[in-house]
Amino acid sequence: MLYWGAAWCPPCNQLKVTLFNRADFIERSKSFVAVNIDGDLPGAQKLGSRFKVRGYPTLILMAADGTEITRLPGEADAPQVMRSLQLGLSGGRSVKAVLADASAGKPVSGPEWRMLAFYGWDIDEAQLVAAADRPGLLAQLSAACPASERESATRLLLKALAESDESKGIRPDAALRERVRKLLADAVATRAQMDVVTNSAAEITRALAPDPGADRVALAKAFDLALQKLEADVSLSRADRLGALISRVALARIDAPKDERVPKLSAALKQRVRDQVARDDREISDGYERQAVITSGAYALSQAGLWAESDALLKANLGKSHSPYYLMSQLGGNARKLGRKDEALRWYEQAYARSEGPATRLQWGAGYFSALVELAPGEATRVEALARQLFAEAAKDPAAFHERSARSLQRVGSKLGEWNRDGQHDEALRRLRDGPEGLAVVCGRLEAGDAQRATCEGILKPLPKKA
Repeated sequence: MLYWGAAWCPPCNQLKVTLFNRADFIERSKSFVAVNIDGDLPGAQKLGSRFKVRGYPTLILMAADGTEITRLPGEADAPQVMRSLQLGLSGGRSVKAVLADASAGKPVSGPEWRMLAFYGWDIDEAQLVAAADRPGLLAQLSAACPASERESATRLLLKALAESDESKGIRPDAALRERVRKLLADAVATRAQMDVVTNSAAEITRALAPDPGADRVALAKAFDLALQKLEADVSLSRADRLGALISRVALARIDAPKDERVPKLSAALKQRVRDQVARDDREISDGYERQAVITSGAYALSQAGLWAESDALLKANLGKSHSPYYLMSQLGGNARKLGRKDEALRWYEQAYARSEGPATRLQWGAGYFSALVELAPGEATRVEALARQLFAEAAKDPAAFHERSARSLQRVGSKLGEWNRDGQHDEALRRLRDGPEGLAVVCGRLEAGDAQRATCEGILKPLPKKA
């Protein structure tokens, strides 16, 4: 079993609290070789390219010959992940083979339908289906699921709805809306689909009721009532219960502009956010859980329009976090959304300075660079110096042009192109590309047959020669 994650990643920390420390998981681990690939280990990003893993966390179960059996749903609660793991360990077929038969109308067993339903579709990375085709495929699988596999059919349907819009996936009608309302009224059925309900309530509501009106109001109310029950379910982790609350906030602001700074929420809901976040902050003693929950709590406060309280929570937890740069980035994001550009850049700069590990530093550096170009494009010296520093860091990392690190550097290259849209910074880009220790020199040190070289050379295109 390959686990792909990072020290700073909140859902990765959540897995450490809820899954990896379970007695039944530890017992099951005797049945497989556990391989932990931290994204900042030497060569990790090259392995990421090899195994087609991108998002943190990703869990992949493989056969002894390296054939991929299934990708486990890291967003599900631990008992559900354990059931999916057991299906993979039971010696059956790979999810790819099962999908081929299900798509062709061939017989598929009950456990195999469950494997399809609980496959990590959001971390598939086009292994089974292109992202654009996923909603339609999930809808087809849900419709093909036999009546005896109602839970699997429902999960596939909800997943399809969560990824649907007017141009893809499921077209809503009154019968489908009623089917979802009945599910939400059933506490047991809703609990079984907890992760989809808490993560995608607003998306499913929009898919079923694309326009504001009575249908949308009724669905949002049904979701809110179901989410309140999940909030109160002590069998769920703190992170999952907080996720239910965050989803309630998302539903309450469903008709507001996405960038609405102070949404019109009820006083009761705002107080509920305050109380839950304060309780979590007070009660959590485990460092992994704190990294997972407090970052979500700060997000919940900001989404509720409680910006000062979100900032205060993050600042109070900087000294308690093993990855404070993640919290600093959130502080930068808060300041940016409130129009405090200088403060935002200070936090992004601090976050980059404190970040650790080659892939993480490139990722945080690219984030800082993007903000700098967007918020202070006139600071040409600062922009050029930061780009040069990031290229210098890439030169020291043998896997800098693989996977996440490559995307970070491509982001820098793209932002440099935007910054120089009118050619006013041609000389700076020439220095960054062709100067001593410029990107062209870095690319030239890579072997011609190394796929990284083409990636490197594509980050900054040559500029026209001066007349």
